[in-house]
Amino acid sequence: MSCGSSGTGETPQARSDEEAHRLPRGKQVPAAEINGQNNKVFYYRDFKRNQGEFGLIRRVIMRIDKMLANLGYGSRKDVKKLLKDGAVTVNDEKVKDPKHHVDPEQDAVVINGEKVEYKEFIYLMMNKPPGVISATEDSQSETVVDLLEMEDLVFSPFPVGRLDKDTEGLLLLTNDGQLSHRLLSPKKHVPKTYFAVIDSEVTAEDIAAFQKGVILDDGYETKPGTLKILKSGITSDIELTITEGKFHQVKRMFEAVGKRVIYLKRLSMGPLELDETLELGEYRELTEEELDKLMNYEVG
Repeated sequence: MSCGSSGTGETPQARSDEEAHRLPRGKQVPAAEINGQNNKVFYYRDFKRNQGEFGLIRRVIMRIDKMLANLGYGSRKDVKKLLKDGAVTVNDEKVKDPKHHVDPEQDAVVINGEKVEYKEFIYLMMNKPPGVISATEDSQSETVVDLLEMEDLVFSPFPVGRLDKDTEGLLLLTNDGQLSHRLLSPKKHVPKTYFAVIDSEVTAEDIAAFQKGVILDDGYETKPGTLKILKSGITSDIELTITEGKFHQVKRMFEAVGKRVIYLKRLSMGPLELDETLELGEYRELTEEELDKLMNYEVG
């Protein structure tokens, strides 16, 4: 892939998406290598078919051995053997050099007659079960990543935010760091809705208190939350929407009004809603519609 010239004899470097957006249409500019993994990110101003307007197209150029290893075709050693044996073609030409660079979005990569379908990012919706922690690894407890199949593990996904060990419900896992940052940044105020069972009667006074914000045990005053009573009695069923993610926040908010959460489940995060057909511990990839809503979600 050729890159546009800056007019100074050197290729200009885009240090961020924001800087790349200022490029003239038709200019391709390499960003810095990401993660030291021999990937190069190129920005290209052109017509974005999905949005019906001119905008930024992001492409990744990477070594073929890394691409195939990331997609689960074996270790780097296994992939090098495939290449050496002549099992891999790129655009109908055999490639044996593991350092050969490809554009996964544009180049046709085939292994033993089977076309390789490439994706850079993975987006998974999980119905998190209780007893599992929201982490990538832990020396003592099972993690949500331990529940993934190897074909998904190769993308190195991580949970976006955390749910308490005993909390169930919606959890997004991805390897898209930019999306994760957008959803978790305190400045963005992404709403999260929970269903909870409370150990006593929830009243209109609690609704008013949550609407104002309550004082937690460490003195922090929460931002307003929207409390909806579904059933009130000896135990109460409620839905609560908050825009923060403090440690044990839902439980601590109810403790602040003298009540205790005995069951907690997250129903939604921003525009993403839990697929209720998923059993506890099950997960699936986001649909195109769900992913589009996430990517275009205006927050903050």
